[in-house]
Amino acid sequence: MKLEYGIEKPGSLIESWPGQYNTFSWMEYVTAIPQPLFLVSTYKENGASNVCFHAWSTFTGEGNDYFCILSILNHQHTYHNIIRSKEFCVNFPDVSKLNECYASIRNNGESDNEIEASGFTLEKSYEVNAPKIKECFLNLECTLEWDKPLFENSKWILLCGRVRHLSIDEERVKSIDKGRYGKSGYMYNVHSPINPIDGSEIESKIGYIEIAK
Repeated sequence: MKLEYGIEKPGSLIESWPGQYNTFSWMEYVTAIPQPLFLVSTYKENGASNVCFHAWSTFTGEGNDYFCILSILNHQHTYHNIIRSKEFCVNFPDVSKLNECYASIRNNGESDNEIEASGFTLEKSYEVNAPKIKECFLNLECTLEWDKPLFENSKWILLCGRVRHLSIDEERVKSIDKGRYGKSGYMYNVHSPINPIDGSEIESKIGYIEIAK
């Protein structure tokens, strides 16, 4: 038997923190669809590095044209940096760098060089004026193609970045044991799965893909 729901939030769902269901759709928690985790890096207006631990995205394209589409809140520093400079990098760490990723959430002062303050190493990009992160096994250098609200008056903004250059770790390309999946590969955000029957919630988890045999 399947549970059937329309667009109205079930009465069993009670906010775990103020504004939870204004910031995120209740459907996100009920569906609990994993999304890849990465670090978006930009320069602040004062030249310091900015980094945002993020999910809510997709990657798509055709031929030589490849794009990163981010959904990002309009109050975030990263959003304003991208709108101002039109350039950013998307960096993919593996689970061994999870502590540094969490540190980036805390080291977010206006004068902070957030990449270094979080324990990462800043590298210059090849094609854009945005910092990239050395410890990440994949870096996508992007220029802003377009931006628009998710819907009228939404706090979420869709940003489409055109990939101008990519850097990927050689070992992950050629190795089966240390490749792009498993513990050495992409991390995924499992965003607080909720049981809509009784409203019980599981704490957010970090996952990774194991290839089915």
